[in-house]
Amino acid sequence: MLKIAIDAMGGDFGPEPIIEGLIEALRNNINFTAIAVGNKEKLLKLIPPTFLNRIQIHEANDVISMHDSATDALKRKESTIYQAIELVREGKADAVVSAGHSGASMSLATLRIGRIKGVSRPAIATLMPTSENQNTLVLDVGANVDSDAKNLFEFAIMGQAYAQSVLRLDEPIIGLLSNGEEESKGNEVTKEAYKLLSKVPNFAGNVEGSDIFKGTVDVVVCDGFVGNILLKTAEGVADTIGKIIKKNLKRSLISITGAVLMRKVFKNLKVRVDYAEYGGAPLLGVKAPVIISHGKSNPKAIKNAIFQAINAASSNLDSIIEQRLVKYSTKQETV
Repeated sequence: MLKIAIDAMGGDFGPEPIIEGLIEALRNNINFTAIAVGNKEKLLKLIPPTFLNRIQIHEANDVISMHDSATDALKRKESTIYQAIELVREGKADAVVSAGHSGASMSLATLRIGRIKGVSRPAIATLMPTSENQNTLVLDVGANVDSDAKNLFEFAIMGQAYAQSVLRLDEPIIGLLSNGEEESKGNEVTKEAYKLLSKVPNFAGNVEGSDIFKGTVDVVVCDGFVGNILLKTAEGVADTIGKIIKKNLKRSLISITGAVLMRKVFKNLKVRVDYAEYGGAPLLGVKAPVIISHGKSNPKAIKNAIFQAINAASSNLDSIIEQRLVKYSTKQETV
């Protein structure tokens, strides 16, 4: 049975939504147990007695706040995220979920759990909704501000492996984010990355930003600087559209009547753009699943992040990534 380590104190709203989300996950999945890392006294008050046989509490009282430097986490060995990562490193847990300091989670996972052989830098992946009722996996969205062509090549291999092994997509198609579809478009890094990726199966070439939301490809690769701006812009646009719709619906009786008739449509739209539906972002490239959730995660987001961790831990993702990096890197050298 899988065991998932939860940073129970790291979110913006304390342990309440995290433990509530954990309880919901346990109610819906009997095939895992959890280790909640945090203040034992506070956590025991939130856990129903009937779930204590499936939740082990690992005492840790130091919490890395959003205002702390990511490098501080390396020194603060009694912090909740450090202890959660250590549980995986020591083989006492199979995966980690944290809604705490994302930089601390990335740094500790990379240095303490370690990278998969052949991976230069881990990457954060996230799912973007599309008009085709599916999702596009985008990476990197923040782990690396600067990336070279080799990094982008590795991101593509990791993203394709994740889409196939965890998201269960058949033969995922890869696109390289650029300022035009033509092979000649892009900067020097993306042009070089295009050459490296040209021998990878199901590489569709360059894609533009609009293709992400059309569902043209399954995996989109970019550096973390561009990816993070893309992510924050998409979140802002979704929020703004929601506010515009609400504002205009109140202007007339006809609009209000139309809104009532379209409740189901609006509900489906809200679900598609709600980050809680996806739970969190996997840090790809480390030897065990690490799911980084939004600091403002509600119980539903935590529940779905835990399900992501379970799915990743149930796959042989790390070995698939390692094998494919060797295979396609060797192919590049012989071309």
